[in-house]
Amino acid sequence: MGHPSPNYSAEFKQQAVRLYRERGGTYAETARELGVDPGSLSDWVKKADTAQASPEDDPFKVAEENRRLRREVERLRRENEVLLKASAFFASRQL
Repeated sequence: MGHPSPNYSAEFKQQAVRLYRERGGTYAETARELGVDPGSLSDWVKKADTAQASPEDDPFKVAEENRRLRREVERLRRENEVLLKASAFFASRQL
């Protein structure tokens, strides 16, 4: 199996896209300089191009926020499960 892909922050991706655009070189050159995969850099640039409408629509920040919210939802579900089990346990002890 291959190595897991590293997770880069939205800020890093934005800076990488900005650097690529400023330098005007190839994806490979910029990616080598940053230590990232050229395909990843290419994807980041394409996503940034499609999101030129407004800063709120930044696909990197949206994806990062979605990951954070999914983790929070999962944590809340686990906590709710524990509370339900505890309330059932204490309700059965009352009888």
